[in-house]
Parts: sequence; C-alpha cells; structure tokens
Amino acid sequence: MMKRVEVNDAGAICALGSCYLHGQVGLLQDEEKAKELWTQAADLGSNQAHYNLGIGFDDGGDLKKAKFHYEAAAMAGCEAARYNLGCIEAEAHNMERAVKHWMIAASAGHCKAMHTLIKQFERGYVSSDPIDSTLTAYNNSCAEMRSESRDAYIRKYMSNN
Repeated sequence: MMKRVEVNDAGAICALGSCYLHGQVGLLQDEEKAKELWTQAADLGSNQAHYNLGIGFDDGGDLKKAKFHYEAAAMAGCEAARYNLGCIEAEAHNMERAVKHWMIAASAGHCKAMHTLIKQFERGYVSSDPIDSTLTAYNNSCAEMRSESRDAYIRKYMSNN
C-alpha cells in the first residue's frame, strides 16, 4: 500500500487514512492524520475520501463542510453520500430535496434510501407514482447486482449469525 501511496494513488491514500482512523495494520490511531490523508485523496478525485470526510464533518457538527463532501461523493456515484444528503435536507425541513436525494439513491439500489422513502410515503411526503417508479428502479438495480455466488455467500453469512 505504501508504494501506491508514494505514487499518489487516491484509493491507497484513502485506505491508509482509514487505517489511521481505526489504528489498524500497526499504525497508531490518529483521526487528524486520517482527515489529512482523506483530504489528499479527495483532491486526487477519490469519492470514498469525500464520503469519509463528509462523515467526519457530519459527526463533528459542521454540516456545511459535510454537505460539500457528500455532494462531491454523490456526484461521483456514492449512493451512501446521496442518502446522507437526503438526511441533512430532512433535518433542515427541506423534504422535497430530501426525497429527491433518497429517490436517486434508492433507484441505484441503496436499501436504506428505499426504506426511508417508504416511511415518507406512509407519512404523506411522497405520492404513489414516484414511489412506484423508484421501487421498480430499486428492484431492477438489485437484480443487476444479484448473482448465485453472492446469494450463497449471504445465505452462509446469515446462517452463521
């Protein structure tokens, strides 16, 4: 990994940041070093690094910075970041924007986003047409990801837990 970090591999730098955050692979736990590495990886284009920074700023209460990083990650296809943007908008009582974020994430197969949309439908924030089309897109996305070997792994994992 260090050889990849030395040549500015965004994925390796992001992974190293996570190792520092959790104190893994013999590294001392260092949240500031993790953020520094994620910032470097984000500057190199890592959507995972943007997402990780978003979580850090979100947990720290800096919603402006969190939103910036979640937006960057979401624009690069990170559906978890898109889901979190919906949650931030919902907290700010911007339900229309929240629902749009959750619909995009759910359409790409994000389970929590679909579950949240169903709850919002039950509360009257989403009408039946958008929820139906999003549910169809969600099911199609999940079907595309499905494979027999993945299903076998999930069955095995679930039987052990």
